[in-house]
Amino acid sequence: MSQFTLKRFIAYFFRGLLFVVPLSLTIFIIFRILEWLDGLIPVNIPGLGLLIIVVAITLLGYFASFFITRPFFELFDKYVTRIPLVNIIYTSIKDLIGAFVGEQKKFNVPVTVALDGNNKVLKVGFITRQDLDQIDLPGYISVYLPHSYNFSGNHFLVDKTLVNPLHMNSADAMKFVVSGGVSGLPDEIQPDNQIYPKQ
Repeated sequence: MSQFTLKRFIAYFFRGLLFVVPLSLTIFIIFRILEWLDGLIPVNIPGLGLLIIVVAITLLGYFASFFITRPFFELFDKYVTRIPLVNIIYTSIKDLIGAFVGEQKKFNVPVTVALDGNNKVLKVGFITRQDLDQIDLPGYISVYLPHSYNFSGNHFLVDKTLVNPLHMNSADAMKFVVSGGVSGLPDEIQPDNQIYPKQ
């Protein structure tokens, strides 16, 4: 096998990996999550447990929307939040889920935060609270800064003067951060010898 054919074979192999690995891992993760959810209710028919869970959650949401039944859900919330330790876990998870699917969504205002005094080093984040006067931090806002290639992040209280709006939608901004800048923006073609701008 000539060197040219070997190089082409390796190039095709890596191109195949680029297609197969993300697709396979996505399918695997979704399958494992669905399998775990389906296994929460032990029934012998595959998929029935998941269907029961989806219907039950939808019905709970339906009943929680009624004026008559709403006080019962609010009462449940009130007592759960009084239990030490449970309060921290329950309210944190509830607020996090509410930030994505609740009536008052968070993570929908992407911004850049200056990490140095010259505004040369910026980090992408999301405003989660516009006003911190009630904790004696006037002029500060609450910003969540996700980590790249990880579903975690840091939370900072930042001086408003260090924060600027980022002109992209929140979904693309999150992809941009989580992927380490690989996704979320249109692809750009640069010459091979131009890695960074000349000074």
